[in-house]
Amino acid sequence: MSRYKIGVIGAGSISDMHLGAYKNNPETEIYAICDLNEERARQKAEKYGAAHVYTDYNELLANPDIDAVSICTWNDTHAQISIAAVQAGKHVLVEKPLCRTVEDALEVQKQVRASGKILQVGFVRRYDPNVQMLREFQDNGEFGEIYYAKASLIRRLGNPGGWFADIERSGGGPLIDIGVHAIDLCWYMMGRPAVKSVSGNTYRKLGNRANVRNLAFYKAADWSADNNTVEDMANAIIRFENGASLMVDVSFTLHGKNEAMIRLYGEKGGIEIEPAVSIVTEKYDTILNITPQTDHPGFQFEAAFQAEVDHFVDCISEGKEPISPVEDGVELMRILRAIYESAETGKEVQL
Repeated sequence: MSRYKIGVIGAGSISDMHLGAYKNNPETEIYAICDLNEERARQKAEKYGAAHVYTDYNELLANPDIDAVSICTWNDTHAQISIAAVQAGKHVLVEKPLCRTVEDALEVQKQVRASGKILQVGFVRRYDPNVQMLREFQDNGEFGEIYYAKASLIRRLGNPGGWFADIERSGGGPLIDIGVHAIDLCWYMMGRPAVKSVSGNTYRKLGNRANVRNLAFYKAADWSADNNTVEDMANAIIRFENGASLMVDVSFTLHGKNEAMIRLYGEKGGIEIEPAVSIVTEKYDTILNITPQTDHPGFQFEAAFQAEVDHFVDCISEGKEPISPVEDGVELMRILRAIYESAETGKEVQL
């Protein structure tokens, strides 16, 4: 059986998660890698066995042998590359967020639906084995209606700099980078209810804290101590049409301790996803704390990416809709931009 030929556009650090997962999938062949930095593209091609190297994604998309692409580039290029890819007849797995603006997101959706091709948004947290386990519980009514959720993804020192810290390329800071994961995961587990209103705040108080010594943190390849035009942290309350609500706060840098916390509360039970999976429920007038027995109590980074890529390939093979379709990318962009708008105007935004 012939394998699907895959092109990966963007050879930065996140591309390794895609490339490793494709390498492990028996139905795919890593066929081409594209990056503006030709040397970096060649290094990745040598590492993963890609036969073709490009510095222009249009040339990669013009190759008729390529069936599908992963887009692992700066946020401001996601929309244009996604549109060009589906118009070239390729299926697309695009890293989150779908793009930078609602207008771009709607255009991507329009072009995807016109093309008949699959576009899967890289909301990788949905594909984590523990999340899929809990989602099955929820689909079978174990927790009842989830009416409240709260999430914190707090880094005390974690501004990656480079393009992450350049608002023109990224579209924002921790909200659009890691906040999108927290919001999407809660929204997905709540059953993707329609959003009613958003109220948010953003803060720029500490900068990238390049002065801090004795504590290492991840830095983008183009990190610079002088470059930072994004927020330090953001918080928001999101209200849904069904009466449910979500509170979220996220930071790149904050005078506090690192924290990862995601909790959801339903009529029949509650869920904690971060820092470790647990369930709180009630049986026979007794409250129970339940710890599911799984291989890993928390987020399984590599397993989630593997499941994400495997699902993408299955969708191509079977012609089915992914569990993170383009429409969900559009809705998350509506939420993110509404939080930024609310923070800028000091007013609640109705959606």
